[in-house]
Amino acid sequence: MSVTNSQTETDRAFVLGLDGVPWNLLSGWIEAGELPNFRTLTADGVRSPLESTTPPTTPTAWPSIATGVWPDKHGIYGFQRLESDYTQQMNTSEDRSQPALWDLLSPSVVGNVPMTFPADEIDGSMVSGMISPRVDHRATHPSALAGEITEHIPEYRIGLNWQRYSGEESRFQDDLTALLETRRTLMNRLLDGDDWRLFFFVYTAPDRLQHLIWDDEIVLSHYKRLDQILGEVLECVEDAGANLFVVSDHGFGPISKFVSLNTVLSDAGYLIQRRQTATRNSLEGFGITKSTLLESIRKLGIDDGHLVNALPKSLVDRVATQVPGDHGLYDVDFTETVAFAHDPSHVYVNDTERFERGTVSPSAIPEVKRELSELFSTLTDPETGERVLTVSDGDELFPTDEASPDLVVVGTDGYEGKTKLTGEVFTDAGVKAAGHRSEGIFFACGPAIESGKELDGLTVVDVAPTLLHSIGEPIPENVDGTVRTDCLVVDESPTTRAVDRHSRDRTDAECDDFEGVEERLRGLGYME
Repeated sequence: MSVTNSQTETDRAFVLGLDGVPWNLLSGWIEAGELPNFRTLTADGVRSPLESTTPPTTPTAWPSIATGVWPDKHGIYGFQRLESDYTQQMNTSEDRSQPALWDLLSPSVVGNVPMTFPADEIDGSMVSGMISPRVDHRATHPSALAGEITEHIPEYRIGLNWQRYSGEESRFQDDLTALLETRRTLMNRLLDGDDWRLFFFVYTAPDRLQHLIWDDEIVLSHYKRLDQILGEVLECVEDAGANLFVVSDHGFGPISKFVSLNTVLSDAGYLIQRRQTATRNSLEGFGITKSTLLESIRKLGIDDGHLVNALPKSLVDRVATQVPGDHGLYDVDFTETVAFAHDPSHVYVNDTERFERGTVSPSAIPEVKRELSELFSTLTDPETGERVLTVSDGDELFPTDEASPDLVVVGTDGYEGKTKLTGEVFTDAGVKAAGHRSEGIFFACGPAIESGKELDGLTVVDVAPTLLHSIGEPIPENVDGTVRTDCLVVDESPTTRAVDRHSRDRTDAECDDFEGVEERLRGLGYME
């Protein structure tokens, strides 16, 4: 343990992450007295809405919170990265190119943070979160920690697929509560040791719940459980003399319709769908499509991981190309396509220098982008006449990365962009009750934090530099965020440090099953 800086009062920080918690819901219930520990946190510290990344997604926002930089610097734009041959590869912790807080502070304890698989060999301990295929030696550091979790928390799971609970909401709530409690058990077990400067732990259950169930009474009941967990954390940070930061990666809100970005492009002639071959025609004639094939697989009760282990990636790619369907990449003829959407808010011009079957010369890209921006920004819902999409220029959002998406297209409130090639631009949201919004939450309290203060204008990249300065640490010189001195009682001005590009040797061969679970089945339409 390092010596406490007298100017900052403490050299320890605790980050409690709550995935998908929106500012408007939480602040309203705090004011109504429904969440006593959050109310205590508000009185003793600072609070603010927290603006997410664009688009507001889990795989981009958590790395931005942990590093203090936007995706063009940390390198993770989504769960998958798009290759020049239009294939998709999963992003992992090895793709993050900016050091995270746990790389800068030691010892650190990190639990259930999305996009941390495989686990880093940090000074401390780590249990990887979302995108880990299972709790094994690759998902924990030290590797023996996986065995301890299996032995002492046998019901521990990485997450739940909320889509599989449609029509079984009561069972979903029971399983989600069990997931939350095992996560809580892990947090408390990791807290048994007192040797940490940084403790960073995330609960993803609120995001899962709200996708399927957007009901005030049920969501509030879940938040009350989170409030109890916060009470335990408040006691912990008081005993440890640490600063506490409570953050969410994005907010949430109800949705009613999906908007197919690739169908918009197809209708306007910018995207050409793959022509039916004799094989595809024959399969379709027999009622065999990607959707029916997957449904049959699910009815057999075959586990995703077992299926993937039996299907090499090359075979899945071939099947995905031959079986007719509505996939935004496998069912597109790129030799004639000008632009396409991926992942699902990113729009790419089919650039001849970037893609193997590109059709647009680099000199024509600015004009194509202007046309596409006009196309998306003026799209209206025929039932309401309202515009449904916002468009951002990728070069402006991500100025340091030439390989960033050309455009980022995000649905307005009530609408969510998708890449599936549906027959109509607008389709009903179906079982999905709610989706991501930009406005998350930020709370902080502790020896270096002001009391009873409400802020504004905070973004996810402000968290890391503010945390570092609050415990007397210099800030990486290339951070995009700002040290929010207006929430600190620290007298000293922030200092900076040079940082090396964060890189690790890739372990693709070791992670074949991981890549399969989250990526190979996309070819069959399992995921967008």
